[in-house]
Amino acid sequence: MARFEGVYVAIVTPFTDSYEVDYKRLTELCEFLISNGVNGLVPTGSLGEYATMSNEERAKVVETVIAAAAGRVPVVVGSAAPSTQQAVAWVRHAKEAGAAGVMALPPINYKPLEHEVIAHYEALNTVGLPIVAYNNPHDYKIDLTPDFLAKLSKFENIVAVKEFSGDIRRVHDILAKTNLEVMIGVDDLALEGPLFGATGWISGVPNALPKEGVELFNLARQGKVKEASELYRHLLPLFHFDASPQLVQSIKYMMELADFPVGPTRPPRLPLPEADYQAIKKAYDFAVSYK
Repeated sequence: MARFEGVYVAIVTPFTDSYEVDYKRLTELCEFLISNGVNGLVPTGSLGEYATMSNEERAKVVETVIAAAAGRVPVVVGSAAPSTQQAVAWVRHAKEAGAAGVMALPPINYKPLEHEVIAHYEALNTVGLPIVAYNNPHDYKIDLTPDFLAKLSKFENIVAVKEFSGDIRRVHDILAKTNLEVMIGVDDLALEGPLFGATGWISGVPNALPKEGVELFNLARQGKVKEASELYRHLLPLFHFDASPQLVQSIKYMMELADFPVGPTRPPRLPLPEADYQAIKKAYDFAVSYK
């Protein structure tokens, strides 16, 4: 059985109108997602706007989510940071706070050499918490290819990969060349991923539509292609927004449409042009018209 199985929501961070972290709303969001059947929570990722937080805010967000989950679902904490030393500190904090694992990017500030990436993950590995390596070659400078992951998988605590390349062929190659669990990392492969062996999905749009996300992933894992495809085609226009650099604004607006508002994004993320909101609403209305 996979360690990180099912739908893990990369949760947004709610803010007040004055851009303060809304910890009460964060707790309510965790409850909303768990009550709608999600399998795990992933705070302080890119969707959670970790880079805009102070260290104190970020630590409190992690602690709030773990407390809200109360052992009902695992919490996998985003540990990205500018230096290896800082990332190690966030992994240590996650372990001490009671997280089930961490989602760990390679070095993020420049294009690192292979031995630098390996040394980075080796340092994270020493903390002793299960690691989901995060491959996102679109937003960062390194591609954790299946051959590269085969080298990283030799570290005992690297147990899974969040695969965000957008190439479904990667799932097959990772499973063939490594012992890692594959978690699809982009919403618009949420059908194809589980059909071809991904056991988890670190998701964005299910912040707003958790029931639909869980239903889709379960249908796909069960091989119910016809039923899964019908639902997926309704969700897909909305899922495409998860693959955009403006995913945070987009998903927070989806949550507003779902009657679960979570406040604004922190600058430098600003409100989107009106045409973008109209496109999101059209896709949202189409998604919820399914049944």
